[in-house]
Amino acid sequence: QVQLVESGGGLVQAGGSLRLSCVVSGRIFRLNAMGWYRQAPGKQRELVARIISGGSTNYADSVKGRFTISRDNAKNTVYLQMNSLKPEDTAVYYCNANVFPVVGAEYEYWGQGTQVTVSS
Repeated sequence: QVQLVESGGGLVQAGGSLRLSCVVSGRIFRLNAMGWYRQAPGKQRELVARIISGGSTNYADSVKGRFTISRDNAKNTVYLQMNSLKPEDTAVYYCNANVFPVVGAEYEYWGQGTQVTVSS
């Protein structure tokens, strides 16, 4: 089995910063793309940022220039540095990973989510 465990959420004032971490553990032959999604109350889950194994990234327009996604392949960990936070960034943030537990079989996994609340 594969598990994703997020940490780093919390309450912060507008303009502040938070750093989310997500550790992937379990049966991992290869870790492919990893990403962060978020879901605000009453809204659909949306992509925030994504990073592939080679390091290329893409971001939602709403977070470009404020958020940075990175990964440490040796630690099977993905990070999301969030700066200049806004109240509209308030949401549950979910880690996502595409994992090969064995050769030739790729599966998508999700973390349990971590709450980020930005006060005005």
